[in-house]
Order: sequence, then C-alpha cells, then structure tokens
Amino acid sequence: MKQLTIVVKPFRAEAVLLVMAKFGIEACTVREAKGYSRQKGYLDRYLGSEYSMAFLPKVEIIACVEDDLAEAVVEQIAKVARTGRMGDGKIFVLSSTMLEPIEF
Repeated sequence: MKQLTIVVKPFRAEAVLLVMAKFGIEACTVREAKGYSRQKGYLDRYLGSEYSMAFLPKVEIIACVEDDLAEAVVEQIAKVARTGRMGDGKIFVLSSTMLEPIEF
C-alpha cells in the first residue's frame, strides 16, 4: 500500500476526487489547509484597510492505494490538478509496509 497526500487549490479538489473515484478509491480524508510558499500570499481588505494574507487556502486529500495503482493515480491527479500557475499543489507518496487498514 502507498499513502498519497495531495495538496491542491480548492477549486481543483472535486476534479481530483472524481479521478480517484474512477480508480476505485472510495475512501479518503479531505481537510481544509493553509499553504505558504513562493506565492507569498495576497492583499485583502478588512474594514477599509489593506493587509497581507501570508497563507493561501488549499485542500489536503489523504488516501491509501494499492502499489500497482499508485503511479497511474498520481499521473492522472497531476494532470487534472495542474493549471500551469505557481502554487498548483503537491503530491506526496509514502511507501510503507506498515500501511494496513484495520476496519472497526
């Protein structure tokens, strides 16, 4: 098993989940996250004053996939999540023999 941690822009999260469903990945964890990197945030207005937002909204999706599916899933997720702009996201692949689901 491999654990995929996918961090994408919020408006691309649904497309990523649809790709995962096509591969039969039906269970995952989805969280709101904040990202900080080379984008350096953006300016926002609140009560008439401008201030800098250093953290940008992201969505983190965590799922476990079989070893033989992992590479194809990562390729398809990267294809649908990529917009060509800075800050599209990241995919982390954790490979371990310790990943064994225990249902309760």
